[in-house]
Amino acid sequence: MRWAVGALLGISLNVTAAEPPLRFVVADSWAMPMVQIERGQPTQGILHDMMLSLATQVGVPAEFHVLPRARVQNAMERGEVDVRCYAAQSWLPNQSGDYIWSIPLLFQRDLLISGQSQPAHVEPASLAPQSIGTVLGYTYPTLQPLFDANQLQREDARNQEQVLDKLLAGRYRYAVSNQWTLDWFNQRLTPDQQLHGVAVLQEQHVGCYVRNDPKVPVQRILRTLLRMKMSGEIDEIIRLYTGQPDNTP
Repeated sequence: MRWAVGALLGISLNVTAAEPPLRFVVADSWAMPMVQIERGQPTQGILHDMMLSLATQVGVPAEFHVLPRARVQNAMERGEVDVRCYAAQSWLPNQSGDYIWSIPLLFQRDLLISGQSQPAHVEPASLAPQSIGTVLGYTYPTLQPLFDANQLQREDARNQEQVLDKLLAGRYRYAVSNQWTLDWFNQRLTPDQQLHGVAVLQEQHVGCYVRNDPKVPVQRILRTLLRMKMSGEIDEIIRLYTGQPDNTP
């Protein structure tokens, strides 16, 4: 009996070892509730849970590669990773390589944020020359003409949480953040400390794209993502971290 159990275990281990992992790229600029990174690996968050569930349902191990934002697309092009999530085609106008995109899975709302206790709505184009808190490597189409004209200057931080920390500390008057990260950040602040959105800069759907390689189970991945979205699983993951199923208007 021991031999039989050992033989079965050996077969199971060999099968598992033969299954190549699904390699996800994780930008180190992400913050909760999107992802928590500890000791170089994601441990929780909307994207962590979504990617882990995807790999489990596809039937392969998940492998996370945490990289600086500027290296993410290069890693895809070099075949070092297989899947990138939380991306939009408009962010990659010069994308090279053979990729297949999923359906839209999440909705991102980018806001101009203020630390003022009773902020008024702000038109970015009317702002006086000043620095704005931004994330290194992120593009902000609405603000780019103002950056180009030197009306506003980027003050980059490595990740979204650092941007909000600096705004809270008074390093600048305004910063850019997505709605989910702002809401998560405000949870630890008293009402008089909380940061506020003063303008919607951009709203768009984001999804995942997969390297179209025979070694990658592309169609299984895309079908699984479709099923996760249509079944409500992704909305439930979002609800777990935000209290709401999605922030789609």
